[in-house]
Amino acid sequence: MGLAETQNKSNLVGFSNFVRSNPRSDRFEVNRFHHIEYWCTDATNAALRFSWGLGMPMVAKSDLSTGNQSHASYLLRSGDLSFLFTAPYSPTLSDPTRPTSTASIPTFDHSASRAFSAKHGLGVRAIAIEVSDADLAYHASVSHGAKPASQPILLDNRVTIAEVQLYGDVVLRYVSYKDPAQLSDPNPDLWFLPGFEPVPSSFPLDFGLRRLDHAVGNVPDLSAAVAYVKGFTGFHEFAEFTAEDVGTSESGLNSVVLANNEEMVLLPMNEPVYGTKRKSQIQTYLEHNEGAGVQHLALVSGDIFRTLREMRKRSGVGGFDFMPAPPPTYYRNLKKRAGDVLTDEQIKECEELGILVDRDDQGTLLQIFTKPVGDRPTIFIEIIQRVGCMLKNDKGEVYQKGGCGGFGKGNFSELFKSIEEYEKTLEARQIAEPAAA
Repeated sequence: MGLAETQNKSNLVGFSNFVRSNPRSDRFEVNRFHHIEYWCTDATNAALRFSWGLGMPMVAKSDLSTGNQSHASYLLRSGDLSFLFTAPYSPTLSDPTRPTSTASIPTFDHSASRAFSAKHGLGVRAIAIEVSDADLAYHASVSHGAKPASQPILLDNRVTIAEVQLYGDVVLRYVSYKDPAQLSDPNPDLWFLPGFEPVPSSFPLDFGLRRLDHAVGNVPDLSAAVAYVKGFTGFHEFAEFTAEDVGTSESGLNSVVLANNEEMVLLPMNEPVYGTKRKSQIQTYLEHNEGAGVQHLALVSGDIFRTLREMRKRSGVGGFDFMPAPPPTYYRNLKKRAGDVLTDEQIKECEELGILVDRDDQGTLLQIFTKPVGDRPTIFIEIIQRVGCMLKNDKGEVYQKGGCGGFGKGNFSELFKSIEEYEKTLEARQIAEPAAA
């Protein structure tokens, strides 16, 4: 197999030749991202670390104090962005004589949770999307090839959840409400899931994060993964990139972005390329994650400068560290590329904070990436702000078009160089230690 074939085994046409269209082909009505659930071995400390590092207050809990003897779950929320952290209690705590489980997440499984953490470390178990009818979404998905994970379960006659396999050990979770008005209720038992109780806020915590923009998965075979997810969701291709679009002289990836009808639920997927000088970062992820999984989550900020100032204050002291910034030449050229959108002061602040800037024919994207958030070089966080593409809906409400400004194609090479340098520091130590012995 030649190098070109090896690098693009999914037969993608690439960014320049891709023609975007929206056939509005969803198999069920999708409203938005609902929440992300992480499985871990210690939900308390994982939740507090993310709360401190991202400025997301803990707003609800389900644990021993609420009568849940199956698992500890803590919910962080900022704007419409919700992160749930779940860890198992001892299965011996569950009373077999009880007619029903005390678990507030009915799809939780002790053995699966332990196996997940042992295999992947800290990682995303569920990408949850709010749909109009979770029962319908589940059966439509399964009838079109989705692998079932959990059949629809009606909770408290108010909320239905169901799950299908997405990729690896990650599930796509469907959530729907009999009365959508309850989503505006301050009681988390109503707007999230029954069994969760509010956590009183001890101090204000808000860095400006507002919603989840996209959730990116790494898979070993992009063509198969895309066909599978498109097949059961009806989502359409929103963008695609090849190693020629986004690689460096040393490594790269192939990527496809899938989107729902309204293009606000975006699910990019990446695969590694082979035959390059260095191992693809995607391959490194797949090895350390022991298979497919969520690579990163892109979080939208209403003011990325404010968000980054707060996050950087906490780098090294319980927050998140960031990938190295690009060289000064990147920012000297930025005025030519985005001087009509960003002021000189904003460009200077981008350089001070290490923010990358890219644009497409519709808008501008500001972005920055953390280093991996756990022990393994796997999952990380992206902070973004999109500028432009403002539209009005039928009700006259102003909203921003999904994917405005693209996905940082112009910044991929800088990001890859940064990741390559980071991985080289890990490799140097691994090589040096045996030599010293």
